[in-house]
Amino acid sequence: MTQDTLDKTMKIRTSGSGFDLVLIHGWGMNSGAFDNWLPLLESEYRITLIDLPGFGVNKDVKSEPYDVKQIAELVKPAIPVGAVVAGWSLGGLVAQQLAIQEPELLSGLITIASSPCFIQRAGWSGIRPEILATFAGQLTKSYDKTLERFLAIQAMGSNSPRAQVKQLQVSIKAYPDPCESALKNGLGILEHADIRNAIGKISIPTLRLYGKRDSLVPVSAVDAIHNLHPQSDNVILSDAAHAPFISHPEATAQIFNQFISGLPQHARLLAKAQ
Repeated sequence: MTQDTLDKTMKIRTSGSGFDLVLIHGWGMNSGAFDNWLPLLESEYRITLIDLPGFGVNKDVKSEPYDVKQIAELVKPAIPVGAVVAGWSLGGLVAQQLAIQEPELLSGLITIASSPCFIQRAGWSGIRPEILATFAGQLTKSYDKTLERFLAIQAMGSNSPRAQVKQLQVSIKAYPDPCESALKNGLGILEHADIRNAIGKISIPTLRLYGKRDSLVPVSAVDAIHNLHPQSDNVILSDAAHAPFISHPEATAQIFNQFISGLPQHARLLAKAQ
């Protein structure tokens, strides 16, 4: 694992070798959330791990304004040309924005338990507004307690929720705690960001991975998302919740491999290597 600094601000971590794969974490987390999953990917991919502004090793990086478009601009220099970008939860919103803004930069998009609009709205399934309001209030008292409760919701429906929460906590705590403003503004993105009208413009190959037991991106939202972006492929893991790469690491890695191996850019890279 190596760590690099881009433009003297954004830091990234890289590991493995092969086709470029970028991983972007969700709210309240950092790239450490993927660490236990990396061994299943490193033999096939050169992985770039990005901590969002205000999180993990980029705790001191500010995004002004703190919105999806500006975060995508800050993340863009870290993306290798021709990479597949995979975003989990809030990171999936950033990944979708990158695919909208920079289609020529990417060869593929993967969203993990993500949505173009996270909050519940009329005719749209999502997170109930009162849940986010509760988290916002709890943040003023204790980040650790708020994270623990948020992780517990993410693991709801999983076969081993306590083990998943513990694993994520340990992995995340290996890196710096996020800054308070990034936590609050990140919740603001989950509450207000809505790119539903734009995802139909995503022209690159797209895979959307869901957990049937997910309580934050409910399975009832899948058809509505697909109707807005019918070019995308959907996979629903029946026993997974909000973190399928934690609960079902081998199955999730296999789904990634199947999608990426079908990309023209991946086929050209293999042919060149041979």
